[in-house]
Amino acid sequence: MTISSAYIHIPFCQQICHYCDFTKFFYNERLADEYLEALENEIHTYIPGEKAKVKTIFVGGGTPTAVNHAQLKKLLTMIDEHFDVSYCEEYTFEANPGDLDEEKVRLLKEFGVDRISLGVQVFDDDMLEKIGRVHRVKDVYTNVDRLVKAGLTNVSIDLMYALPGQTVDHFEKTIDEAMQFDLPHYSSYSLQIEPKTIFYQRYKKGTLVKPPEEDEAEMYELLQRKLASAGVNQYEISNFSKPGFESKHNLTYWNNEYYFGIGAGAHGYLPGKRTINLRPLPAYTKKAMEDGQPILHEEPVGVKEQMEEEMFLGLRKTEGVSFREFNRKYNKEIVDVFGEAIPKLKDRKLIQESDGFISLTSKGRILGNEVFQEFLLDD
Repeated sequence: MTISSAYIHIPFCQQICHYCDFTKFFYNERLADEYLEALENEIHTYIPGEKAKVKTIFVGGGTPTAVNHAQLKKLLTMIDEHFDVSYCEEYTFEANPGDLDEEKVRLLKEFGVDRISLGVQVFDDDMLEKIGRVHRVKDVYTNVDRLVKAGLTNVSIDLMYALPGQTVDHFEKTIDEAMQFDLPHYSSYSLQIEPKTIFYQRYKKGTLVKPPEEDEAEMYELLQRKLASAGVNQYEISNFSKPGFESKHNLTYWNNEYYFGIGAGAHGYLPGKRTINLRPLPAYTKKAMEDGQPILHEEPVGVKEQMEEEMFLGLRKTEGVSFREFNRKYNKEIVDVFGEAIPKLKDRKLIQESDGFISLTSKGRILGNEVFQEFLLDD
């Protein structure tokens, strides 16, 4: 089975956001140099010879563009040396507004990057400061303009809602300003309070309060409605695009296809197993330099787990899970495998069937976790 994609993690940030639980560290030039050497060693263990042909490459973080110019060029060069970028259908870099000066944009374009995902979050300077973001609204305008002038027009921006102190009206203003850019892709996520974050510590002390659940639901519905009216279609629970600009890399995950996971804390999915890399920077760097295999944990994935994940992941997509594709992959019918869950969820109006697909209803999207747990199979 072919490996469809590669995810490469760069864990450095100029500032740590209060809500972020991804593997991340304050940028340090020496540590970043050491990390890139270790990263190249890990890539080489997966791809020791001929360049790998993958459909998508996604460089995430952290903030991949937080490194200096020489380090960014080194990173882009090592990717180019190990992957056939000309074969790639989508090559994405994550970036923070304000990180992208003209030289970094030029390097990204020169090495074949064709999609940028910008972590905007909100169009409000006060709230950006409160959530620990280092950029300001003017930086979004500067960087989008710089990208478009360089020919990097496939730009996505991330937005957040249900933030402390955020009202429905406040989020509506963020949506409206985001839509003024007329971009091909938008992602939007509600705040999840994760352990080992600044927000988690405040939440435990009782000093952080999220908006009420009904406001959070109203923000989500507002987002769906406004983007749909502008011809930006929802194709996944948190993702919206103009036709043809769906994230091909993220569809790798939701279609339950195989991908390399490279870098500190990265998750990979290879035939028969899921892998999780070491997270601490010294541990990752040491192990990757020793043998190129900085793996913390490997979990076997059998057919039962694959079928469960096919439903968990595929139901995130608006179109849902294809009966025909499920049968092709597992030589079984969905209704035979999940015969108890499906009628129960239909009765609750959480799922629906149409044109050979099973998908979430509007109510099901809001109660997605309740739906997904119904597709856990007995041993």
